[in-house]
Amino acid sequence: MTLLWNAVHGHFNITVVPQGGGGAGADDYPGKPIRFIVPFAQGGPGDILARLIGCNLAQSWGQPVLIENHPGAGGTIGTEIGARSLPDGHTLILAASTHAINPSLYAKLPYDTVKDFQPVTLMISMPNILVVNPFVAVDSVDDLIAFARSNPGRLKYASGGIGTPSHLGAELLKTMAGIDIVHVQFNGHASAGAALQKGEVSMMFDAILLALPEVRAGKVKALAVTSAKRSAVAREVPTVAESGLPGFDFSPGVGMLVRAGTPSAIVNKLYKEVERILRLPDVRERLASDGAEIIGSSPGEYTAYMDREFAKWAEVVRASGIRT
Repeated sequence: MTLLWNAVHGHFNITVVPQGGGGAGADDYPGKPIRFIVPFAQGGPGDILARLIGCNLAQSWGQPVLIENHPGAGGTIGTEIGARSLPDGHTLILAASTHAINPSLYAKLPYDTVKDFQPVTLMISMPNILVVNPFVAVDSVDDLIAFARSNPGRLKYASGGIGTPSHLGAELLKTMAGIDIVHVQFNGHASAGAALQKGEVSMMFDAILLALPEVRAGKVKALAVTSAKRSAVAREVPTVAESGLPGFDFSPGVGMLVRAGTPSAIVNKLYKEVERILRLPDVRERLASDGAEIIGSSPGEYTAYMDREFAKWAEVVRASGIRT
């Protein structure tokens, strides 16, 4: 097998000798190339995970796995493409926290978040990290809250888009702390992070895997992680909860969906293979180094998790007053 990165089109080109023929049964699956739709820009945590999983699926099954980035509208553009796919398991859809947030955030969606999709597995969870530009004169969450209260509307926070964890995390902080901070939206985490480093905004809830290298290079300053416990890859960074805002806790999950109606045998075959890949030593090491917690839940467990997330984020959206 030959694996080459296509920088122009944003996917792996994989030349293989296909194993087996076509057909809809699990024994013959996959019988053709697989599309893996990532409803976010290249370079974000979900995109990185999709490429890691996609590469290993291609090696396992001898079929190309083509990563398609369709960013925009809080993930709804790419997700709609997945909702229109055939229920045969040959189109995979990456689902981040936005999948559970969007039903409450948007008055109308071009798909039914529950009825149009079949959960396959929750692959990982990953805390965000609250970072500020080094020239912002705060060194803790307590400092930031005090500054914001004394200077309402002065602090601007970046997000990777409406309804993303970087957006809702800041809105959760805003609501719980009773502060006035201003949202500045960018197209993807990478663009938002670049704006933070330039000083165009003051702060951001960023994915830990993207922010830590910048923290350690002195380009941004870390105040706290968003999980209930400190991250294994940044034990020196306190949690938001222990830094002045008790009860603050969220670790966005990233999972895989297929079109509703996909045969259960194919769903289970996908789940078992992805779960196997997540346990590979090199994959575990890579994800752990990025600050991710490997989950690998079953389809049923992931469905139950999504139900809890729908309820949780509905309350956050309601409290913040955001709706589009």
